[in-house]
Parts: sequence; structure tokens; C-alpha cells
Amino acid sequence: MESNSSSPDPRTSSASGGPAHAPVSHLGAIGFALAGFTCWVFGDTSIKLVGQSGLPAYEIVAFLGLFMALFLGAWFVLRGEAAVLRPHRLDRQLARACLDMGNNLSVVIALRHLTLTLFYILVFTAPIVIALLSSLFLGEGLHWRKALAISAGFAGVLVAVDPWGHTNHGDWIGILACAVCVACFSTNMVWSRVLTRTETPASLAFFSGIVTAVAGFALMLFHAAPLSPRLTAGLFAMGLFCAAGTLFFYIAVKHTSAANVSQYHYTQLVTGTLLSFLIWHDKPGLFVLLGGSLILVSGLYIALTAQDLAPLTEGN
Repeated sequence: MESNSSSPDPRTSSASGGPAHAPVSHLGAIGFALAGFTCWVFGDTSIKLVGQSGLPAYEIVAFLGLFMALFLGAWFVLRGEAAVLRPHRLDRQLARACLDMGNNLSVVIALRHLTLTLFYILVFTAPIVIALLSSLFLGEGLHWRKALAISAGFAGVLVAVDPWGHTNHGDWIGILACAVCVACFSTNMVWSRVLTRTETPASLAFFSGIVTAVAGFALMLFHAAPLSPRLTAGLFAMGLFCAAGTLFFYIAVKHTSAANVSQYHYTQLVTGTLLSFLIWHDKPGLFVLLGGSLILVSGLYIALTAQDLAPLTEGN
């Protein structure tokens, strides 16, 4: 699961919005980023394992939201930073939280129908979509080389999905769920660039967890599947890994630029492919690898050139 928050320039403010603490070196920040991305892979793996039980998607995201809010709330309260959790614009936070819930529901459905490898290949189109939306709605420049990278990324999706039927790493339900996930996440991230002018990233994630939990448990009043000790442990692990990944990401972008961190996001594909093979014995096919390579190259190009666009975006 990818980060569902955007942060201001960490060189000028804390990623959590709280008081500054002991500095972390650039390499240390990259280490935290890698730890965060790896935790998110473990979180997605837990979601996939729990999802195979047939538990309703809204029940899974209800516990995801609950545990995320509990873990994040406890972390900042114990550090004396509870103030960063307070939302300032409830209407905007609520709208954003609805996008987050749509993203999380789509992730649960997608992971039921796709391998982890294909899932990550498809969700890594998000930076490409974000670059396109930012150009359209935030006035960010779209150089011809960046436009070419976006086109190559979408071509990679076509190759990885393999509509000609040479591979069998998922079905169209999972692919469509991934498309909804990317749409919700990308819109969320572009809008978060505006929201973080008044809201802290910590409050965005915390409030989103609360809204997701409330909505999910409300749906469970109509139908809720019973939980076994094993499922409960899986739900707990899911929330713990997702919350830990979010915290590690906050620490990383607090001590280095988001552009430096984002390029390491793609390590999730390696970790996810490894876990997919170890747990489900899935092996990526040729088309998945070719399409994934196109997406990764285009996404990395966009990530590496993001730093050059920082002065332009900060001026908007």
C-alpha cells in the first residue's frame, strides 16, 4: 500500500507538523524510506492473505482504518505531538478520506484477483497519472521528455496486462480495481499538495483512518463475517505494518526531499515479487517483466526530475 499523504518540503518543516527532533543523515533517511516501503509490502501481503479468507472488503478496511488510527494516534500522543493530529478543515479532510477509503477498498479487491507482482506494476502507474494531473490542474510544466515518459508508462501497462492472453497473473476484476485504486490515490495526492498548506500529513492519515473505520464498521452492522484468532492476527499485522510504513515514510521525508525518497518506492516491486514467489509460488511472465520495466523506467524518470520541478510547484 502506498503512502496516502503528501508532505511539504521536509527541509523547511517537519513531515509530521510537530516539533523538530535530532537530525538524521541523508543515508539514514533513505534507510527509513526503504523500511517504510518494505513495511507497506508486508501490509499488502497481510491484506492479500486475509482477503483470501472471503472476509468482506469493507470489514478488512474497517480494521485497517481502526488499527492505523490507533497506532498513529498512540505514536504521536506518546511523543507529545498530539496537536499535529487535529484537522483544520473538516470538510476537505472528509472528502479526502472518502478517496482514501475508495483506494483501500480497491486495494483489497485487486489483491484478491492479482499477483503481488502485477499489482505493484499497475499501481506504479500512479506517479505517471499524478504527473499528468499535476500538469492539468496545478499548472506544472509538462516537457516533451516527461510526456514521452508518461506515454511509455501507459504502454507498459498494456504490455503487462497482456490482453492477448499469453499470461495469467490476474483477471479483469483485479485490473479494474487497480485502475480505481490508482485514480483515487492519484487524485488524492494531487489534492494533498493543496491540503498540506493547512493540514499536517499526520492529521490527514489519522483522520482518514478514523473515517475509514467508522464507515467500515457501519457497513458491518448489516453483515459481518466471524473472526478467527488467525484472521484477527492477520488484521492486526496488516494495520501494524501499514502504520509503521507510514511513520517510517514521515521520518524519511522529514530529513530529505520527497524526490529523493520517491525513487526508492520501486523497491516494493522486488520485495513484492519475492514474497509472491515464497508464499504463492508465483513467477512473473515475460510480458509482465517487459511491461513492468517500461513502467519502472518512466516512473523513475519522473521521480528523478521531480526535484527540478520543485521551485515551480512551490510557487503555485
